[in-house]
Formats: sequence, structure tokens, C-alpha cells
Amino acid sequence: MPWIVAPLVGAIIGYVTNTIAIAMLFRPHLPKKFGFFQLQGLIPKRQKDLARKIGEVVGNHLLDHKDLMAAFESMDLEDALGDLLSKGLGEKIAELQTMPLIGAFLTPDRIQGLKDGIVRSILKRRERLFQALEGQLEKNLDVSGIVETKVAAFPSRELEALILGVARRELRAIEIWGALLGALIGLLQAGLLQVLR
Repeated sequence: MPWIVAPLVGAIIGYVTNTIAIAMLFRPHLPKKFGFFQLQGLIPKRQKDLARKIGEVVGNHLLDHKDLMAAFESMDLEDALGDLLSKGLGEKIAELQTMPLIGAFLTPDRIQGLKDGIVRSILKRRERLFQALEGQLEKNLDVSGIVETKVAAFPSRELEALILGVARRELRAIEIWGALLGALIGLLQAGLLQVLR
């Protein structure tokens, strides 16, 4: 009988304790008082520290202003600038077209020609534009701070769902290993009891 009961009890204890330990990574989300003790899940409790570390890793090792500049440099600036000018100047051109003398000269072909000329002029100075943009990004873009702020503000329930969505299989394996190790310890105990009799 001990050869069945001890491994079974050990498996149940191992499984339950690992399941509780995994749950305590996330829960309770908010601090709960139990007499003199306060209990809160590890990840919600340390979310600000976690956010700071993630921010440091992303900002110092994964993404910086040079990466953003590489993305900007690969963009089709001609189309982007053309769209920007059309939207940005559209109201002003419409207003100028209502004026008697100026409106007669602002034909669709002339407007398109002006827009194309501005775009060509900017593209001729593309290197200077990118240097100025890179300087502003280097001076003003704090990737670490942005990531830290976003992760710290992320709701802990959504953070739990995100982590479980990625690591559910591995966490389930931890629960099963707890049961297997518990059963193995139960077998060893049963064996030890037989030897000591």
C-alpha cells in the first residue's frame, strides 16, 4: 500500500505546490493584507523594476536612434513628402484659389509643379535633412524611458495574459515536473520505510 499512497500523495503535493507557486508569480494583482503579512504576486509587485530593466535592455541594446534612422533612410521620401505637402498645403491653396488674381494662376498643373519642385528641392538636401533628424533623435529620443513608462503602466492582468500566452506550455511542464518529482520522492520514502522496518 505505501508503494501506491506515498508516490500518489507526493505527486499531488508536487503538482499543487508548483501550481500555487506559478499562480503567485502573478496573483494577487493588488497587495492583500493577512495580519502582519502583505501578499502580492511577484510580477505585479516588481513591475516597476521589471519595466526599468526592460527599458534599459531595449534602449541600450536593441533599439537606438541609428536604427530609427536606418528605417527612415529606407523609406520612399518622395511619396511621403508629396502626400504631406498635398495635405498640409491643401487648405491654403484652396483659400488662395478663391482670390481673383492669384486663383487664376493656381491651376492644377501649376500646383502639381510647385509641389514637385518643393519635393525635389528637399530630396536634393536629403543628407542634411537626415543629419538634422538624427541629431534631434539622438538628443530627444529616450527609448529606455519610453519603454519603461509603457511597461510600468501596462495593466498587470494584461501582462499576466501576455506572459501566459507565451509561456503557458513551459509553465505547464513545471507543474508536471512537480508531480513527477513528488511521485519520485514518494517512491523513495516508501522504499526507505520498507528498509527501516
